[in-house]
Amino acid sequence: MTLSDSAVESTTAAAPALTSRDVLRTWWPLAASWILMCVELPLVSAVIARLPESRVSLAAYGGVIMPLALLIESPVIMLLSASTALARDQARMRFLNRVMFVLGGGFSGLHALVAFTPLYDLLAGGLFGLPPEVREPGRHGLQLMIPWTMAIAFRRTQQGVLIRHGQSRAVGLGTLTRLAADVAVLGAGLAIGTVRGSLIGPLAMTCGVVCEAFSAAWLVRPVARSLPAEAPGPPLTRASFARFYVPLALTSLLVFLGLPLASAAMSRMPLAVGSLAASPALNGLVMVFRSGGFAFNEVVVALLDRPGAVAALRAFARRLALITVAGLAAIAFTPLGGAWFAHVSALPPDLVSLASVALALLVPMPALAVFQSWYQGTLVHAHRTRGITEAMAVLLLVMGLVLAAGIAWQGAPGLLFAAAAMTTGNAALVAWLAFRTRPIHRA
Repeated sequence: MTLSDSAVESTTAAAPALTSRDVLRTWWPLAASWILMCVELPLVSAVIARLPESRVSLAAYGGVIMPLALLIESPVIMLLSASTALARDQARMRFLNRVMFVLGGGFSGLHALVAFTPLYDLLAGGLFGLPPEVREPGRHGLQLMIPWTMAIAFRRTQQGVLIRHGQSRAVGLGTLTRLAADVAVLGAGLAIGTVRGSLIGPLAMTCGVVCEAFSAAWLVRPVARSLPAEAPGPPLTRASFARFYVPLALTSLLVFLGLPLASAAMSRMPLAVGSLAASPALNGLVMVFRSGGFAFNEVVVALLDRPGAVAALRAFARRLALITVAGLAAIAFTPLGGAWFAHVSALPPDLVSLASVALALLVPMPALAVFQSWYQGTLVHAHRTRGITEAMAVLLLVMGLVLAAGIAWQGAPGLLFAAAAMTTGNAALVAWLAFRTRPIHRA
C-alpha cells in the first residue's frame, strides 16, 4: 500500500451530499483569514509611503525584500496543504512537525546566509540589477526578517491540522493576532516618524508572523490531544512523504521565482525605481481580491471526497470568480482606483497613474486564483502533485517571454509589462491545471 492509498481514509458512503452551504461554511473562515493576511500588504506599503525616503523604501520593499523573503520561504509554504491532507493522527502529526523543523530551520539558515554575506550583493546587484540606492535599504530590511521562514513553516503546519479537523475558524483568530502585531509596530513607526519604511515594514511583518505562530501553537493543542494515536492506513515514511511533498515544494518555489523575475525585469526597463516603488501598493490591492480564491484550495482538499462534491465545488468556484473579478473591476475602471493609490497608498502623482493602468491589466487575476485553487486542490487530494509543478513551469515560461519582450522593446514602464506577464502567465497555468485534472473530474 502506498501513500496515495490514504486518499480513501474518509469513508464517504454514508456521508450526505455536499451542498453550497457546506462549502461556504468551510470556506468563509479561511477566506477571512486570507483577507486579513492580504490586508497586511497594502497596510505596510501605505505606512512605508508616509515615512522618510518613501520612494526608495518602497522600491526596496517591493523590489528585493519581499521577493527574496518569499522565494527563500517558498519550500515551506505547502506544509499547509500537506498537513491538511495527511495529519490524521498523532503519529503523522509528529512526523509532520519533525519535517517542519528541518525545513524551517534549514531555510532560515539560508535566509541569514543571504542577508549577512556578499551573496546578497551578488543577487541584488547582479541577478536583480537593482539601482544602487535601493540595495542597502533592501539588505537591512531582509536582515530583520530572519525569523520569517521558521514562523511561516510552524504556523502553516499547525493550521493544516486545524483545517483538517474542522477548526478552520481558529485559523482566522490567529490571523487577527498577526494583524494586531502588524498594526502595533506600524503605528509605532508612524509615531516615531524618523525611521525608514524599509526597516519598519519588514519588522512589522516579522513580528506579525511570529505572533501568529504562537497563536497557532496554542489553538492546535486541544485538537492534537483529541487525535487518535495512530489511524488505520500505512504510516508516513520519509520516502512516501518525499514523493508527495517534493512536487508541492517545487511548485511553490517556481511560483515565487516569478517575483524576483519581475523585479529583475522591471530594474532593466524604463522607470525602474518608480515601477519597483509602485509594485507593493498594486500587488497588495490585487492580493486582497485574490485571497478568497487562495482560501478555496484547502476547501477543495478537505471536501472533495464528499458525495456530489465536484458539482458543488465547481458551482461555488464560478460564483466566487465572478464576484471577485467584479469587485476588482469596479475599482480598476472607475475613479476609485486612482483615489486608492493617491489617498490610501499615498503614492506620488506620477506613480498613481502608472499603478492605475497596471491595475486594469490585472483584473482577471482574482478569477484565475479561484480556478487555480479548484484544479490544484483536486490534484493534491488525488496525490497527483506532479501536474502542479508542470503548471508552475508553464507560468514561469510565459512570464519570462512577456518580460523579455518588455526588456527588448524598452517602450513602456516595467510595471506594465510585469502586470501583463502575471496575467498571461497565470492564465496559462490555469489552462494547464485544467488539462491535468480532466481525468480526475471525469472519474
